Amino acid sequence: MIPAESVFEYLDQSALERAPRVQQLHELGFTWADLEEEEYWLDAIAVMRGETYRELKEASSGLWMILDKAVRYVHLKHDLYDLLGIPPVLWQMLDDCPVPEPGLISRYARFDFAVAGDGTIKLLELNADTPTGYVEASIATPWICAEAGIGNPNAAMKQQLAAAWGAERPDTAACVAYGSHQEDTGTIDALAAHSGLDIRCVDCLDLWIDEGVVKDAEDLIIERMFALYPKEWMAVDEGGDALAYAIETGKLQLFNGPHSIILQSKGLIAAVWGMYELGLLFSEEERQVISRYILPTYNKAVFSESFVSKSVFGREGGSVRIFDDSGTLEIEDEEGYDSSQLFPVVYQKRAEMARIQTSEGELHLLTGMFVINGKPCGLLGRAGGPITGNASHFIALGVRGLEDEQG
Repeated sequence: MIPAESVFEYLDQSALERAPRVQQLHELGFTWADLEEEEYWLDAIAVMRGETYRELKEASSGLWMILDKAVRYVHLKHDLYDLLGIPPVLWQMLDDCPVPEPGLISRYARFDFAVAGDGTIKLLELNADTPTGYVEASIATPWICAEAGIGNPNAAMKQQLAAAWGAERPDTAACVAYGSHQEDTGTIDALAAHSGLDIRCVDCLDLWIDEGVVKDAEDLIIERMFALYPKEWMAVDEGGDALAYAIETGKLQLFNGPHSIILQSKGLIAAVWGMYELGLLFSEEERQVISRYILPTYNKAVFSESFVSKSVFGREGGSVRIFDDSGTLEIEDEEGYDSSQLFPVVYQKRAEMARIQTSEGELHLLTGMFVINGKPCGLLGRAGGPITGNASHFIALGVRGLEDEQG
């Protein structure tokens, strides 16, 4: 249940027999709808109003190019690399590698938005390096929406993915614990399948590097690779220096490219907000987009109202802390890894998310928007506590009014 005035309509489908539906999703490639005894997939649909969806797509397009512009401003400025928390081991790689054409610094990314019940849209962060949720969005959501007769906003995802990978043409896709980590393995397999290319899928832990040449467990040379491997971990992982050297010297082409790490840093959002306040870099039209959709974000806690702190490279809710109006810690994530031990922290004004009443109780709804090959093209819904972390649920997002467009 969602309040009547909300831009989301909640369709509960939990009365349908779950086991055969989980099995059908498993056969389609979404193999983690149930994780051990936990129901990761909420058998329901949160249906967004058409006008909210159209605004969200337009906002995503505008923010994408604003952040792209900011990356180009930051490029080659080591003081700004440092401010954004970019590990020094990556600086030479970022300086030496050519910056891709506008809009394509990352070809596979996902915005996370707080969309409030009244339709207010605020950007929380951009996952521009190694976003997951692709299987949920591109495979599960279309099936769930079709079963319910609800408009599917994700129909273009596979086509955009094929275009992105067709341009990058990786010969290998990798993740840690390939074959045993269900979610990452399934994500890699789906990306490779949708690419239409002949791609080897391997475990990152089986890779080794010889004088800048990257090889897999069978000693096959890897020249172009997509990896669900956060680039900031090159600063702490054994072999990180060698991997950075392989990229610097051009012996390995990594996809997403090196500069996606600048887009990934939450410090970039703080930089954009700072330049907005100072009247730098951005046009009047861009300033209107920033004012409407970006939350005040700083490198210090300067708020007199509720705010959030998080590591510039925090993932899956790790390192997130919410403070009340008096600056007292209200809630913190205790499940994810707290990467604020390794990287700087940013402070962001707190935003409201729509709330839905589910079989799991009242949950906050986080709205993801994939940007693939430079185009916003797919929604990902996750429902959980005030901090969306590893314990959150997947919920399909549909759009009212798209049914007619899709026939």
